[in-house]
This record gives sequence, C-alpha cells and structure tokens, in this order.
Amino acid sequence: MLTLLNLLSAVALLIWGTHIVRTGILRVYGSNLRHVIAHNMSRRWLAFVAGIAVTAMVQSSNATAMLVTSFVGQGLMALTPALATMLGADVGTALMARVLTLDLSWLSPLLIFLGVIFFLSRKQTRVGQMGRVSIGLGLIILALQLIVETATPITQAQGVKVIFASLTGDILLDALVGALFAMISYSSLAAVLLTATLAGASVISLPVAIGLVIGANIGSGILAFLSTSMQNAAGRQVALGSLLYKLIGLLLIIPVLDPLAHWIDSLDFSPQEMVIGFHLLYNTARCLILLPSVGPMAKLCAWLLPERPDINGTAKPRHLDPTALVTPSLALANAARETLRMGDLVDSLLEAMLDVLRGKQSAVTQEIRRQTDDVEALYSAIKLYLAQMPREDLSEQDSRRWAETIELAINLKLASDVIERMLRKVQQQKTSQRRSFSEDGLEELAGLQNQLIANLRLGLSVFLSADPQSARQLLREKRRFRAQERRLAHAHVSRLNRKIVQSIETSSLHLELIADMRRLNSLFCSSAYAVLGTSDTGALAADDITDITHSP
Repeated sequence: MLTLLNLLSAVALLIWGTHIVRTGILRVYGSNLRHVIAHNMSRRWLAFVAGIAVTAMVQSSNATAMLVTSFVGQGLMALTPALATMLGADVGTALMARVLTLDLSWLSPLLIFLGVIFFLSRKQTRVGQMGRVSIGLGLIILALQLIVETATPITQAQGVKVIFASLTGDILLDALVGALFAMISYSSLAAVLLTATLAGASVISLPVAIGLVIGANIGSGILAFLSTSMQNAAGRQVALGSLLYKLIGLLLIIPVLDPLAHWIDSLDFSPQEMVIGFHLLYNTARCLILLPSVGPMAKLCAWLLPERPDINGTAKPRHLDPTALVTPSLALANAARETLRMGDLVDSLLEAMLDVLRGKQSAVTQEIRRQTDDVEALYSAIKLYLAQMPREDLSEQDSRRWAETIELAINLKLASDVIERMLRKVQQQKTSQRRSFSEDGLEELAGLQNQLIANLRLGLSVFLSADPQSARQLLREKRRFRAQERRLAHAHVSRLNRKIVQSIETSSLHLELIADMRRLNSLFCSSAYAVLGTSDTGALAADDITDITHSP
C-alpha cells in the first residue's frame, strides 16, 4: 500500500512540476507565446512548428491546448491553423518525453537548488520567474526518477502480473486501459513512462505497450476536450478536432500493428527505449500524415459543434480567458479589450441619445435597454475577472494597469447609468408633459452631445495607447467642453429673458441634461490623469496643470 501511495505521489509531483514550468514560462514569455500562437498563420506548416516549439517550452500539450482553444474562442486564431498547432503539440510532447527520459539525475538537485535561490531572492523579476521554471524542471526530473523506481517493485507483485496478463494484445482493450491511465494521472507523459516501466520489467509485451501508448494519447485528447466544456463552441471545436485526430491514428495503425511490433522488437534496444521511441515515431508519422487534412477537419468540427445563437440576448465576455490569469500581462490585456467593448456600447448609447434629442427615435427602445444590460453584464464579468488576479504577484507596472482598467470599467458603468437616466427624463418630457426643446436649445444640446462622443473616443484611445500627448489633448478637450457648457447655460438663461415659451417649459430639463453631460465628460476624460500621473508632466502648459489639479 505504501509503494502504491509513493507512486501516486510521484505522479502528482510530475503534474505539479509541469504546472510550475508552464506558469513560469507564461509569466515570463506569455506575451511572446501569445503572439507566436495567435498570429494569423496562413501556412499550416508554420502553425505546426509553432505547436512543437510552444509545447517544448511549457512542457505540456494540455497547456498548449488550453492556450490554443482560448485564442480560437476569443476570435484571435482561425480553426484551421489551430488544428495544425495541436498536431504540432502532439509531436512536441513526444519529443519532450524522449528528452526527459535521459539520465539527468545529476541535473535535478542542481536545478532545484539554483531555482529556489533565484525565486526567493528576486521573486517579482524575470530572473525570479525563471528560477520558478528551474524548480519545476527539477521536480519533473525527480518525479520521473521516482516513478521508475517506485513502479519497479509494483510490477513484481503477483496481482499486478495477473491483471496485466489479461491484456493479450487486443488493440482496442489496450487503448482503453491506456486512456484510463492518462486520465487518472492527468498526464499522457506519466502514462507513457509507466508503460515503458512495465515493458522493461517484462510484465507486458510490446504489442500491449504499443496499445497502451496509443490509448494514452487518446486519454490526453479526452482530457483536453473535457477541459473546454465551459468555453464557447469555437474553443470546443479545436479540442474535438484534436481528439478525432487521435482516434483516426488508432484506426490507421490497426492494420499494421503486428508487422510494426515485430519490426520494433527486432531492433537492438531495451524495452523502455522501444516504447519511448514508438511514442515519438507514432506521433510524428500520424501528425505529418494528417496535417494536410486540417481544412476538411475544421469544416467537420464546425458542423458537429456549430455556434449556437445567444437566446437571452445578453452580451457575454469574449476576451476574459480564465487560463490567462496565471500570466498577469495576458490577463490584463484581456480585461482591457473587454473594457473597450464596454466603451463601444457606451458610444452606441450616446449615439442613441443624439437620435432621441433630434427626434429620430423614441426615448427608451428595447435595443437601448438591451445595451444597458450588456454594459452591466460586462462590468460584472470584468470586475470578477480582475478580482481573481493575485495582486501580490503583480509588478508595479501591472498594478497600475490593473487599477486603470478597473477604474475605466467603473466609469463606463456609471456613464451608462447616467445616459439611461437622461433618456428617461427626455421620454417623460415627450410623453407625459408633451413638451419639446426650442430649436436653438436643441442644436446646442446636440452639439454638446457630439463633443461628448468625441471625448469618449479619445479617452478610450488614451487608455489603449497610454500616449502622454493624446492625454494632454484630452485634457484640453475637457477644458473646452467645460467652457462650452457654461456658454450654453448662459445662452439658455438669455432665452428665458426673451420669454421664449419652449425654453421656459424645458428649462429645468435643459439645465439638468447639461449637468449630466458635464459629469459624463469628467468620467470619459479620467483616463488622461492615469497616463500623465506616470509620465513626465513638465511639458504641460500652466493651464493644463491647473486643470489636472482641479479636476474631479
């Protein structure tokens, strides 16, 4: 019982080491990996090679699968190159299995020792994160040694020999057992290593070992597909295609299994080397043969898992990928993109407000209500997403970006509430009181609304680019807006003095709308202060600095 527990703990240590390496690599090179994978690769060979390279870096085909499915789900990558990348990931994991089975016993303690020193001394730096990667690699090598050492006495147990003696080379049964191995250990690599150990102890024959290896690949495909159950259809299509390719590989090898096993058995290699070598040969040949079919496979997966229309009409976040939370730079970029979606919805609400003022549509339509609900839904999703990020692991720059993103999301949510309130005021005036603005007053409000829309778009641009020059321009526009709204308020009072009936009837609403627009303008221009607060403000004119000092 203790031996079995030691084996399970060694497998768990392997999984944990792989996790540490993956998160460390993503935190250091996450943006670069995102660019490599998400780049629109028109050539499937480039996508195939990218899958091999990224899997070699993150030490896990499942990690590559999570990255690729999230990119496809966010619309950053087409399905066809994604499937080619997944085929490359299968080859990459087989290559790493071969590398990690070399005699690297001397390397494990060295990597762990150096990794702990760098990680604890410089935790928040790139060197510290590379120390984290070093610790993970050391744990992986140590876990592989423990698996081999612990599995050896287990294979000598009479009960184990009886169980595996029931596997007589039936490829389907062997593949099923191998898939269970991979799913239980949550790692196809661990399943392949266990298979190699059993073959080396002569507990199983080579044909059985081949079936277990093929099944381990299928098990990893099932795990990847199950892990995408919460994603949209586009993300699940990638995992489905990868799983189908693994099943097709099983069908392709059945007719040649016996002659292939005899040929491998005739080679002058140890059983462990033959199992690992077959794993590499099988994955490489299968993926190269199936690579030209990624186009038809993409169409098949899209047909089997079609996009379903949103039945409730509420906007769903597109870019808030949970797997990116371990990489702060990626997660913050996702949150920023979703916040810009909120900005687009607020922009649409302002355009609707302009149409309402000009009488082109009724005040509060079903579409406007849906858009305000969408803003609320996206705001809640962004807020919860950012709350899941570990603040203590953020660098100073990432902490500032975190604060800028949540502040802009809050401001856009407040702006949506203000706009909805403005629309209801106008609706009440038109339906209950049967009153309308004077011609001059309407043109003044429309002009101020156009200026407000321009400031919103400039504010979103400043948030995205963090350009100090654009931020200064935004502050100048804010000051100009304030001067304009004061001038319009005075013009309205002048019309009251001239006894213009429409101005008198709508006076309160007119001034309230101007005040609401002033508040909206302050919300939209707030992104300038975050940019100028972290850059050189010495080039600002004196009136710009005064404006910053007295800004709300």
